[in-house]
Amino acid sequence: MAKAIADKPQLVQISTAYGNQKEGSAVLPRNKYTAIRDEKPKSKDEATRPEFKVCKYATEAIIAEGSEVGTMQKVCVNPDCAVHHPKKATSGGAARDAQWKAEQEKRRKEEAIASATGARVLSAIGAAVPVRLTKRDLLFVAERLENLLDENRIAILARQHGIKKMKEADSIGKLYAAFLRRSDESTLGRALVESVILLSASRGNASQVLKDAAAAYKVDTNALAAKVKQEFAAKEKAKAARKDLSQQPAKAVVKTVKKVAA
Repeated sequence: MAKAIADKPQLVQISTAYGNQKEGSAVLPRNKYTAIRDEKPKSKDEATRPEFKVCKYATEAIIAEGSEVGTMQKVCVNPDCAVHHPKKATSGGAARDAQWKAEQEKRRKEEAIASATGARVLSAIGAAVPVRLTKRDLLFVAERLENLLDENRIAILARQHGIKKMKEADSIGKLYAAFLRRSDESTLGRALVESVILLSASRGNASQVLKDAAAAYKVDTNALAAKVKQEFAAKEKAKAARKDLSQQPAKAVVKTVKKVAA
């Protein structure tokens, strides 16, 4: 969210909560804008609602507070918009005013019920999770995490577990998914941690994410870094030695080989 706002300073920031914001806040509360839905109305009655109409003031906004933070939403924030605030553009009288308020209250109630229901369902699911995760639980989370990763990061996970394409047409994603389904609890647990690290790294400071993960699992990063450097140095040395041998006369090569063997 912070990156999106930094890239587009003019981006409208909104909250899904009603009421007044703190003084100086750039975030608009729910009663200060009209959210415009992308989907088509399902009935004639829905088609008359403001949220299913697009106006010339429609603009992109990001949810900065409330539920679904970071999600982009198309909105109208102009209080004089004839499309989304017809009650101000026309003199419909008290009856139209009351109807508009009733519709607003109905939508607010529907949103509140949907939000509360979602929270209740999530709570019930959490309560059903056993103290020790079973293979079913681990597989469920691992598969959902895989769906959030791009192809490059799935390829990294596949290499970690020795998964390779047998044919060019093979999908590394399908191969990794099949691998998860036949893995035991220990392997699934490892895959979960690796997936979370890669997902977190894709959305933040990758070096810091890896450093934090190493600290949590008491991994000596300095020792591993030193070992990798030694391995690379050894490879470079062997490569240089092979190059020298290829440039020496045949007798000198035999002599060098005998000397190395001795």
